[in-house]
Amino acid sequence: MAGLDVTDIIVLAALFVGTVAYLTKGTLWGITKNPYASSLAASHGLKPPKTRNIIEMMEESGKNCVIFFGSQTGTAEDYASRLAKEGKSRFGLETMVADLEEYEYDNLDAIPSDKVVMFVLATYGEGEPTDNAVEFYEFITSESPTFSLDNDPPLGNLNYVAFGLGNNTYEHYNSMVRNVNKALEKLGAHRIGKAGEGDDGAGTMEEDYLAWKEPMWRALAEKMGLEEREAVYEPIFGILEKYGLTRDSLEVYLGEPNKMHLNGTAKGPFNAHNPYIAPIRQSYELFSVRDRNCLHMDIDISGSNLSYQTGDHVAVWPTNAGEEVDRFLDIFGLTSKRHNVISVKALEPTAKVPFPTPTTFDAIVRYHMEICAPVSRQFIATLAAFAPDDVSKGELGKLGNDKDYFHSKVNTQYLNIARLLAKVSKGKQWTAVPFSALIEGITKLQPRYYSISSSSLEQPKVVSVTAVVEARQLPGRGDPFRGVSTNYLLALKEKQNGDPKPTPFGLSYEITGPRNKYDGIHVPVHIRHSNFKLPSDPTKPIIMVGPGTGVAPFRGFVRERRKMAESGQAVGKTILFFGCRGPTEDFLYEKDWEEAKQVLGDKFELVLAFSRQGPKKVYVQHRLKERAKEVNELLLQKAYIYVCGDASNMAREVNAVLAQIISGERGMSEAEAEDIVKQMRSSNQYQEDVWS
Repeated sequence: MAGLDVTDIIVLAALFVGTVAYLTKGTLWGITKNPYASSLAASHGLKPPKTRNIIEMMEESGKNCVIFFGSQTGTAEDYASRLAKEGKSRFGLETMVADLEEYEYDNLDAIPSDKVVMFVLATYGEGEPTDNAVEFYEFITSESPTFSLDNDPPLGNLNYVAFGLGNNTYEHYNSMVRNVNKALEKLGAHRIGKAGEGDDGAGTMEEDYLAWKEPMWRALAEKMGLEEREAVYEPIFGILEKYGLTRDSLEVYLGEPNKMHLNGTAKGPFNAHNPYIAPIRQSYELFSVRDRNCLHMDIDISGSNLSYQTGDHVAVWPTNAGEEVDRFLDIFGLTSKRHNVISVKALEPTAKVPFPTPTTFDAIVRYHMEICAPVSRQFIATLAAFAPDDVSKGELGKLGNDKDYFHSKVNTQYLNIARLLAKVSKGKQWTAVPFSALIEGITKLQPRYYSISSSSLEQPKVVSVTAVVEARQLPGRGDPFRGVSTNYLLALKEKQNGDPKPTPFGLSYEITGPRNKYDGIHVPVHIRHSNFKLPSDPTKPIIMVGPGTGVAPFRGFVRERRKMAESGQAVGKTILFFGCRGPTEDFLYEKDWEEAKQVLGDKFELVLAFSRQGPKKVYVQHRLKERAKEVNELLLQKAYIYVCGDASNMAREVNAVLAQIISGERGMSEAEAEDIVKQMRSSNQYQEDVWS
């Protein structure tokens, strides 16, 4: 036989590889969404599961209840963890929390009927699954998903529980849990209790969850033959002081998000697990009044693999204010130990430590805990057992069990955990609270998302942020409530503009970051892609409605069309409805609009609504209605309409006004007009980027 030449060998090798790939179906290798996920997870202590087979994992770890979560910002994951903890402490369930993207779903039909599966599912944007739930959602809602067995019905064995997190200001409210629930029922699965729905738009998420879980637990106990017992705190994490290490030891994390950052070798891909420490090119104040602040920041991403499209979001990884860190450490008697090095270990095989260790108490509180977040009524009730005296214990018990009392004393003043406990105990320290309970009960500090206000066509490696600095004066609270991220950004702006030690409103921040790694005015960021996009055809007319900082993405849209026009491209009519208090107070980007007008001519129009000028308050929805004829004509030309800003009032009213315009101008009923608006939404002709 003739010898094989190089070409023959290459072909045979390719055939062999292809055959193995087909036969193993990716079990020997696979393309992951994030090639750094495993190394990053390991550096956090977040080890990926040994197997993608959930039944194997449950059997190996002795679990009879798995809580899957679909989470975009960490809230659904937090609720899943709370369900797991309560199921174990109250009913003796052997629980585990599982990320939907880490497991296969085709063997859900083989999960024994003496086990229970819970789904905690957030709805993202306009009815979309969260990033980690996309594959599960597509699988379970497909016409005929393929399972591992030949059961009839396919999921007749499966007992499940479902809770959804949504926002009623969006049209597709809680669509994830509703659609998944419908699919599971269609496949023959047995739901235990009602499918719960929490509403972030109404601000009732926590109370919706608490109201749903009690009847759910009763139904589950009856179905599974569980007996409730007195809930006793059982730690999920062990805390070990590392006396041989100091905060200067090179292996100790002082706030670095993963091992690459610790070693000074951070590299991409940069994402929700791995931020890019980006230099801020410039930052300046946009308002011209003393009592309010609005920031513009240009963030340089040229040194990274990050890219964005006009309309995307940038995520800022904030740092807690030093004063709040001090308050937290003080109330739990940890001030003298703040720089002690500790290791945090999971005490059961499926738990994941939410930050890298070894680290210090100070680093955990400053960089990893939402210590300024609203307090959970359920968490308050669990801390009562560790109160410094009987009076404090009784008060905390009352707060935990009385919804109305809790609302009047805590919610109305936006009290965080340290402020509340200090108020309850009149300053006595709560030294008996295990630090593990704080790790388990306080949400992980989450990135904050901002609509990008620059154009990727004009400046592909610079991301602009437009943000109002949050400060609210609340009855019964001495100092104003201040936002975590925007006040951190304000401190960065002040430092960049000449203040060597900025303390905006008395708040100080570790601006230079862990081990001075953010020195030179840097901020940790990543990009989140959005569906809020200009039409692919630049000649299509667009109508933009964005009061206040809702104008942020529209600055990017207008600059994009301006850049197109400068390069000789034809662009369609571009109308921006912008609202603010008045022309001399908070009129954002006035110069931008003037420059756009010079380039775009009659293709660009700015319609202003000043709410504090004149006898009556005028808002963007009023201006929209005044231009009813023109708006309708543009819609008939298939104009795209975009709304950005407050979801609960402005966006709803714009939606209603749009239906009224269509009804009035086209001589049809409002019901028919509302159907047209819904069709516009479903075809992406009507897009929203709104928040509560």
